[in-house]
Amino acid sequence: MPSIRGFVHERRRWVALIVVCFAMLMNTLDQTIVNVALPTIQRDLHFTQASLAWVIDAYLITFAGALLLAGRLGDLIGRKKVFLVGVALFTLASVACGAADTQALLIGARFAQGLGAALSSSVILAIIVADFPVPAERAKAMSAYIIVAVGGGSLGLLVGGWVTQALSWHWIFFINIPIGIATFVVGTMLIDDNVGLGIRSGLDVGGAVLSTAGLMLAVYAIVSSTEYGWDSAHTLVCGGAAVVVLAAFLVLESRLAHPMMPLDVMRSPGLLTSSLVRGLMVVGMYSTFFIGVLYFQHVLGFDPITTGLAFLPQTLMVAVMSAGLTARIMARLGPRTTALGGLVIVAAGLGLFVASGPGTAYFPQIFAAVLLIGFGAATAFTPLLTIALAGVPAKDAGIGSGIVNVSQQVSGVLSVAILGAVSASRTAALLASGSSAVDALDGGYRLAFVVALASVLVAIVLGAILLKRVGGGPEAEPAADHAFEAESETMIAEIM
Repeated sequence: MPSIRGFVHERRRWVALIVVCFAMLMNTLDQTIVNVALPTIQRDLHFTQASLAWVIDAYLITFAGALLLAGRLGDLIGRKKVFLVGVALFTLASVACGAADTQALLIGARFAQGLGAALSSSVILAIIVADFPVPAERAKAMSAYIIVAVGGGSLGLLVGGWVTQALSWHWIFFINIPIGIATFVVGTMLIDDNVGLGIRSGLDVGGAVLSTAGLMLAVYAIVSSTEYGWDSAHTLVCGGAAVVVLAAFLVLESRLAHPMMPLDVMRSPGLLTSSLVRGLMVVGMYSTFFIGVLYFQHVLGFDPITTGLAFLPQTLMVAVMSAGLTARIMARLGPRTTALGGLVIVAAGLGLFVASGPGTAYFPQIFAAVLLIGFGAATAFTPLLTIALAGVPAKDAGIGSGIVNVSQQVSGVLSVAILGAVSASRTAALLASGSSAVDALDGGYRLAFVVALASVLVAIVLGAILLKRVGGGPEAEPAADHAFEAESETMIAEIM
């Protein structure tokens, strides 16, 4: 009888992993699926070019801004509750987005969608860490998470292009409804809830307000910089206000007996260093989703569906590596070496993009670039996440997960703003010097890829220096249960 109960428990954990990954898939898809539908949305709802940016920015501001608060709520009242509320809010907001017939309704619903995404995604890593305490099985669970966290972005481009052309832009939001309902129902049954610390043990209204306001101001300053300019009074005031508010948040947290974010968490080995390295890598990753899309469409002349298909090798490579290969490499080499190897591979892929031009054929050069970036990202993400969360106490796993997610989201927003500004400035300069439109666009995009490549190279250097203390090889890893590892691989093969 105990063996049967144990078998059911093992099955429940892996199916629950699928459930939380589906929620992450929705959140990730909605960061890119809208991109290819923007021209259609602009025409139907009569957006100006400036106001159209809010369809993207509204989601990003609340998503990144509420992650810390959402993660801490998971520690206080239970991660399952926060996860389910987030999924429900995201699904309802998707209904409103799909049914929107005015600009105000769509933008308002996108704000709500971002909040729902923050609530659900902020606790996913904490749920995985709690459900999979053994390093070998945790690495495999993290790999499944990486499939959707990394591969979902390129999948969103493909799905967005197909749905927009075959049906209408409304359906890029409606497709979330059945996924959201199924995730909520199955999650209610299968996800184990932690015993929260309780509101009285950690109620920090001031910290919640300051952290959320500071992050939202920071993200708003970044996303609006493309319209106002980095040196404008608007950007400087908003950015300065964000710094002041976040500094006040840290001062407040250092003086409270029960802060929203215990500063001891920040001193967890590997949390901040790994987040910094991963954030720099994200700049390189987002260059393909943002600049790569523009390069394919405006320089190579791809339509939206072909653009989505062009990213398919990246998605497939992430899936292949995350199905167990990355975990095996980590077991042999250790997380630090594995992460650095993945970063080098990402840099190689970006180098191929830098060397491309208007006459470059998709195969073999660009195909290889997309493939290498997917290979490298899938190899690096899992060990970096493992390093980040390894030293976080179980009671603070929610806020640790929130910090990890904030670093990734803010890096993504920052990369889009910086790469867009660099590309636009270079293109304008080339046009002024007499270059053709295509050559000018190509020059701007390639400079953006150079900046992205430089960011990943910095990540490699910092990773080699800063991650040294976290564990440099397999001897630093706790001993794995090889019998359980083999059983876990079988389970993953069955449920993937």
